[in-house]
Amino acid sequence: MKLKKAFIVFLILSALILFPLFELGKNTLWGFLLLLALFIAFILLHGKVLSKKGRGARFLSWIVFLAAAVCLMRVSGPPVKAVPAVDVKDPAVTGVVTVNEGQLTGVYTEDGAVEVYAGIPFAAPPTGEYRWKEPQPAAHWEGVRACDTFAPASMQQVTGPMMDSLMRIAAYGTYRWFDFSDNYTMPVSEDSLYLNIWKPAGDVSGLPVLFFIHGGSLTGGQTWYSEYNGESLARKGIIVVNCAYRLNVFGYYANALLAEESPNGTTGNYGLLDQIAALRWVNSNIAAFGGDASKITIAGESAGASSVNALCVSPLAKGLFRYAIAESSGITAKKPYHTFRTLDRALEMGRNIMEEFGAESISDLRAVPAEELVNTRYTNSAMTVDGYAITEQPHLTYEKGSNNEEALLNGYNGHEADVFSFMQKVTAETYASSLEGVLGNYAAEGAALYPPEPMDPDYALPIVEQGGDAKGSYDKILSAAWFNYSHYNWSRLLAAQNKPVYEYYFTKYNKGLAANHGGEMPYAYGNLDRHAWLYTDADRALSQAMQQYWVNFVKTGDPNGEGLPRWEPFNTAPDRVMELGDTAAMTADPWLEIYAVIDKYQNE
Repeated sequence: MKLKKAFIVFLILSALILFPLFELGKNTLWGFLLLLALFIAFILLHGKVLSKKGRGARFLSWIVFLAAAVCLMRVSGPPVKAVPAVDVKDPAVTGVVTVNEGQLTGVYTEDGAVEVYAGIPFAAPPTGEYRWKEPQPAAHWEGVRACDTFAPASMQQVTGPMMDSLMRIAAYGTYRWFDFSDNYTMPVSEDSLYLNIWKPAGDVSGLPVLFFIHGGSLTGGQTWYSEYNGESLARKGIIVVNCAYRLNVFGYYANALLAEESPNGTTGNYGLLDQIAALRWVNSNIAAFGGDASKITIAGESAGASSVNALCVSPLAKGLFRYAIAESSGITAKKPYHTFRTLDRALEMGRNIMEEFGAESISDLRAVPAEELVNTRYTNSAMTVDGYAITEQPHLTYEKGSNNEEALLNGYNGHEADVFSFMQKVTAETYASSLEGVLGNYAAEGAALYPPEPMDPDYALPIVEQGGDAKGSYDKILSAAWFNYSHYNWSRLLAAQNKPVYEYYFTKYNKGLAANHGGEMPYAYGNLDRHAWLYTDADRALSQAMQQYWVNFVKTGDPNGEGLPRWEPFNTAPDRVMELGDTAAMTADPWLEIYAVIDKYQNE
């Protein structure tokens, strides 16, 4: 069989394109094998038959070959797969645990040190007539429920596998080529109100509990994300719980007609009400897993941190927890920058969505299939003052001293806003005007504090330009306004009540998220080794320190402990923060000058 050089070149080019495309598209192993078989068949066919045909026949054969490859890519795409509670084949099953709704079992980690219970229902499915209602009690079940698999994520727009892979390469650094373990897509469902529990194995009692709320702009996210898996913290003697909650149009849709039908007159905060229902379930049932309901700390990152802040001001959550941990978001500003909106704006969007789907009543809108409703062109990514779950602007609750947390650990990262503005170009000429959206009439004053500088090349995504000669300075102020300020403001509000506050500033660089938004999570929750190639021994040392700070705080309300650098409370050192970087040490807060400008904008 004799093959021409041109054919070989085109064949190699085709392989170099098609096999990576199959990988980026998370195609199945059998899809790869069939693609390989297609290449072999085409080589054999060309060598024996097509090489003797005319140029037109050979050209047509290439068209057919590529069309077959594209069809194969589509039919061998990644399946929807439920995620197991542990990365162990046929894991050992725990003993039976009895909760209010029935009996259940979980599974052990490979070494038997941690028990994991995944997919425990804490409320009834919010479907059909329960869509946009307060969460209803979970049903009782007969027999023993096997809680060995995570439940589907809440209904959300799912990024295609190709885009997901590209983002993991360009933004997160977590991609592994030709690793078939992640060649699937996550399940989503309107029936998603389930929680997960990680506990130390064996007969334990009286353990403190960390109740974690995932982020995702209140529009996305899931409970099995590797960066906040609870296994590592459970090994340190606490119980970790996380929960799903309704998102976007299902979780934060507001409509006056819904408020009228609600016995509590509420609308717009269904996702927050889900979190409260999950917290109540934990209070009622955690003793069965060895936990102490009087020792619950709520925690969250990004929109999860904003949710923690909302729980701190909600009268419905009073008495359900004692401490709070918030990472990279909050809603205490007089004019919160995100995850919070006025009820008037929420109701206006509610009317727009009814018009979008041609609905004349709530019944009409409830009849719209979830798969269609999720694609609304309006984004519901904010909580509101509904008069029930949140009764007033959050800062007012703090000024009255009516908030719920007894102590707070909170903070932010060095490059919070970079990943949100990476497509925006800012030059020295447009710098000040670009800041008007976050500083209003004080944009020029803010710009004067940070002379125009380009992005730090370590944080500029390789697929885009640097973003202009003032992009780095712009991102600093954007980070300070959108994220850092919310923690500074929250800290001083709580310190004014003489309640302990500990504030951090995460700056550790690595090959992954580094100090971008979310970069602290694998450190604080002990999950570096889930992407081990991104980290060094220095990263692991920092992670051990951060985990211990977090665990100490959950146990006592104070992160300090033996062998750790002293973390001074904000109460006595309001101009200093704990820098979590190459080392852990107190340092001067580098953002105080821009905070003063943001204060002016907030108070105008």
